[in-house]
Amino acid sequence: MTPRTTLTPSAHPAGARRREALRAALRGADLDALLVTDLVNVRYLAGFTGSNAALLVHAADGPGDEARTVLATDGRYTTQAVAETPELPLLVERGCGPALLHATTAGAVGFDSAQVTVDALDMLTAATEADLRRAPGLVERLRAVKDDDEVDALRLACAAADAALAGAVADGVLAPGHTEREVARELEERMVAHGASGPSFETIVAAGGNSAIPHHRPSDAPLAAGDLVTMDFGALVDGYHSDMTRTVLVGPEDAVADWQREVYALVDAAAAAGRAALRPGVATSDVDGAAREVITAAGYGEHFVHPVGHGVGLVIHEAPAMGATATATLEAGMTVTVEPGVYLPGRGGVRIEDTLVVTASGAEPLTASTRDLLVLG
Repeated sequence: MTPRTTLTPSAHPAGARRREALRAALRGADLDALLVTDLVNVRYLAGFTGSNAALLVHAADGPGDEARTVLATDGRYTTQAVAETPELPLLVERGCGPALLHATTAGAVGFDSAQVTVDALDMLTAATEADLRRAPGLVERLRAVKDDDEVDALRLACAAADAALAGAVADGVLAPGHTEREVARELEERMVAHGASGPSFETIVAAGGNSAIPHHRPSDAPLAAGDLVTMDFGALVDGYHSDMTRTVLVGPEDAVADWQREVYALVDAAAAAGRAALRPGVATSDVDGAAREVITAAGYGEHFVHPVGHGVGLVIHEAPAMGATATATLEAGMTVTVEPGVYLPGRGGVRIEDTLVVTASGAEPLTASTRDLLVLG
């Protein structure tokens, strides 16, 4: 192993806390160690952001156990690893997972069977005499509850998206003649200008009949008077993703149909019901039910075609699941979206989405853009 600086947990206090929480989970799962190969989980536990890495975390509970946690990466990232994870021993090998297993004396070692391929498992097995055991989701369950640093990053990501939309509205970007693709590009460039490293995902801009397609990809279709325009977008800040959807109408006012206002009001009410249902101890399926009941009661149930939301963080869609069949229960610190929608094929659709953090008594929206119906152009 490459020599490293003396263990200094204060260098990455959040990572040290997360690894200690993982050790407790490993002891509860009767595992001596966990081989972490998913790069998102490596980043969460160690702060390392290279494209090739693995982490071995031991479960024992003692003063020297943090020092037994080892990061592996290849020679391209040695300098980066020293800078990002100075408190961890480093193993420099191209095949990170097999190298860590070959070097360990741990008995029962968990691996994330939801991430490791069959071929990769064969290589891991050949590298060790340890008892390899399936252990999916251990880190993901920890990631579902965000710490203050994570919420701060998400808050900044949401603010960048809010600022991008406000600027686009103020500058007349959402006006007849501009194309879906142009609006998407404007939102993405403005998010970067407000501190994002890039978009969270491929921005959705869907105008007119396209707004009835929940995941429409922006085209060269121009916005026109009377169009509903749905924009689903987010900003990436320090690895954390925001997610927001707003639907506006292209004016003038006399081009707006009554049914468009009615559907918008319905979705707005459903979104409010979903947000109001967020609090610790509530089943996420009940959040879906609260929003879905509003839409179903109005006769549009068949046109709400996706779950009410999802967890969001280092991955745009992560735990907890938020659909009708989900089995998760909300906890304070979870960050989730609430995004009901009604989609009428050939006519148009409305979706309103916010990112929120569950608090001790309810939920705080991290996205701040108005939910009032805007008629623009």
